[in-house]
Amino acid sequence: MRQMLKAAATAMILALPLPAFSFETAATAAYVIDQTTGTVLLEKRADVALPPASMSKLMTLNMLFEALKDGRVTMETRFPVSSRAKAMGGSTMFLNERDRPTVEELILGIIVQSGNDACVVVAEGLAGSEATFATQMNARAQALGMTNSTFANASGWPHPSQRMSMHDLGVLAQRLINDFPEYYPYFAQTEFPFDGRSPDNRFNRNPLLKLGIGADGLKTGHTQEAGYGLVGSAKQGSRRVTFVITGLDSERARAEEAERVVSWAFRQFVEKTVATAGTQVASAKVWMGASPSVGLVPTADATLLVPALSHGDLTATVEHKSPLEAPIAKGDEIGTLVVQLEGMPDARIPLVADRDVARGGFLPRLRAAAQVLYRQVMGEAQADTLASGL
Repeated sequence: MRQMLKAAATAMILALPLPAFSFETAATAAYVIDQTTGTVLLEKRADVALPPASMSKLMTLNMLFEALKDGRVTMETRFPVSSRAKAMGGSTMFLNERDRPTVEELILGIIVQSGNDACVVVAEGLAGSEATFATQMNARAQALGMTNSTFANASGWPHPSQRMSMHDLGVLAQRLINDFPEYYPYFAQTEFPFDGRSPDNRFNRNPLLKLGIGADGLKTGHTQEAGYGLVGSAKQGSRRVTFVITGLDSERARAEEAERVVSWAFRQFVEKTVATAGTQVASAKVWMGASPSVGLVPTADATLLVPALSHGDLTATVEHKSPLEAPIAKGDEIGTLVVQLEGMPDARIPLVADRDVARGGFLPRLRAAAQVLYRQVMGEAQADTLASGL
């Protein structure tokens, strides 16, 4: 499992790989992350490239959101509909060649109606052809660190080269949430009838949106090869959990498993603040400094996600070189707070100097020289006693 560290202006979140605490998912592959802390809660075949079905439409949306953000298109931009787009099967917006849908309509058509035709319209509108768009998707996926993803089309239509890992889908979902907050609310829209022409395909397929559990996105998927899958996210209090599941055998099984994952992720783990920003947790001796010691402090509140039912006590030790050599600048990283809980990996929190310590003048240097000399002659304990009197 992965270990990450995420620091913000007001809080330092320690992301630790956690054991899967007695949770067995019926999904054939899964990835669950506490997005607030970056803590991976569950991985099951998470790095295996699998058929993503319509969940890969999230990459098409990412490409469109990027085009919106850099000004290549606006929400009012209209795209033409080709005969190729109109001919797409599966879930559609029922577009035809006379239509000129706006970017906003296409976003909703992809999210709510899972429109395969809408995906082709976006691909052709942005890149000229779906094949070129797929090439661009592949390059962008690599740049985003999605190393187990390949794309042959914009819609997730079955193809041997249309593959994504659950981890990559989780990375993509987090990006859509964090980097496009102005567009992410579209994922929570439960209905989009588009001109009344698709009455049987106007409802969002995400089964969690109406359950009152904080769910607000992202995308379902289903093909015979892939089974039923869902990339989902939910926010409760200060925490957000994002998950990917696939390989379920029915819509009902997908809905039940998704709700079970969300409940487990929020109920079985809690946040604990283990260090407060600016509060001294230790001090270190300073060699040749204007001050004999310096305080070690965390730069921000440090919060650790831990199993809620853990009965072990948190213990902490401080690691640093001793003595530290002056000069030292306030904010220099000079140590590490190591927090331990039985059954979990150690959490390591960087510690910095709480103040400047200039290089000492004549007297501190004389004291240091005396310590060196008397250590050689009389031993460290006696040397410290003698030097303290200088």
